[in-house]
Amino acid sequence: MSHQPTQRLLALDILRGITIAGMITVNNPGSWSYVYAPLGHAEWNGLTPTDLVFPFFMFIMGISTYISLRKYQFTYSASAARKIVRRTAVIFAIGLAIAWFGLSCRTWHALAEEADLSFASRLWRAVTNFDHLRILGVMPRLALCYGATALIAITVPHRRIPLLIGATLAGYTVLLFLGNGFAYDETNVLSVVDRAVLGPDHMYKDNGIEPEGLLSTLPAIAHVLVGFCCGALLIGVTDVKDKMLRLFLAGTAMALGGWLLSYGCPINKKIWSPTFVLTTCGMAASLLALLVWIIDVRGHRRWCRFFESFGVNPLFMYVLAAVFAILLGNIRVSHGGGETVSLGGFLYGDLLRPLLGDYPGSLAYALLLVTTCWCVGYSLYKRNIYIKI
Repeated sequence: MSHQPTQRLLALDILRGITIAGMITVNNPGSWSYVYAPLGHAEWNGLTPTDLVFPFFMFIMGISTYISLRKYQFTYSASAARKIVRRTAVIFAIGLAIAWFGLSCRTWHALAEEADLSFASRLWRAVTNFDHLRILGVMPRLALCYGATALIAITVPHRRIPLLIGATLAGYTVLLFLGNGFAYDETNVLSVVDRAVLGPDHMYKDNGIEPEGLLSTLPAIAHVLVGFCCGALLIGVTDVKDKMLRLFLAGTAMALGGWLLSYGCPINKKIWSPTFVLTTCGMAASLLALLVWIIDVRGHRRWCRFFESFGVNPLFMYVLAAVFAILLGNIRVSHGGGETVSLGGFLYGDLLRPLLGDYPGSLAYALLLVTTCWCVGYSLYKRNIYIKI
């Protein structure tokens, strides 16, 4: 925890905050049966606004990695390597802990049907249900991509990083075409590898596809490396207008290239296709350039304070929202007739849905969670408390 932050780029914090608030919104509807189309992921090929949120955050993580490693002058040292490995392990462990907490709560309620179980036995079985623990996910992917990017940054000459990005994306493209990588089923090479290494019980259930799987982590690392290179473009000049122009040109080139290549290699988030990397990185760079123009060039800053509270403590806010969502989904309240319902189900089903309707009520539930998290984040922000994960 820190009370004295280094000088921060406001536009970067705002975009980071927008992505965190967006992730909380799209991950926590009142009901998955009532989600507005733009707030849902593409079923397979294609791109929706929701599909932009996570890759935008990973792009920003690449820029932040460039900024944070400047103090080491991008030179390998034992202390730098230890810090990178330690932070990677901490982020990965937090992701596993969130998955374990959610699974334990769900298992606890599932065991309620076994009336002969004692409290202690039920609790023990709930907290030791590791046979169905999802190993990979959002936080583990962030950890692996951060760790790989940071280690590459202090061991590989930076002029070679674009070549490494290109080679990774090209090799992954070949793998997809040779390994039936665009099939939405268990014949997909990504599914084959994940099921062989992780096991089906430790994967997300989606036609055998783990969206944060092992092989798709390779283009995700390239994704963060693109952000790292854009960080060099951003920090390499002092003139704000030059920063904006560099980002906009790089973003336009990547987005256009990804779109053109998508005719042969579909844009697909679940397999993190190379065209998905190019398109989303390009859009993220262009949006950041726009924010630099609005915030730093034009000086319009008052509108963005809401997102700044998310952006200065991004991972903490994401974890906080995940814990809140688990609690809302598992704390039971009386619902009449001796029945119980989750607290989240009560808020949506008994309060928001009757008042606002199916879809607006579902969105209002998500926004209520966003607002609750913001209250915590704003309190930390006003006290200049920055929780480093």
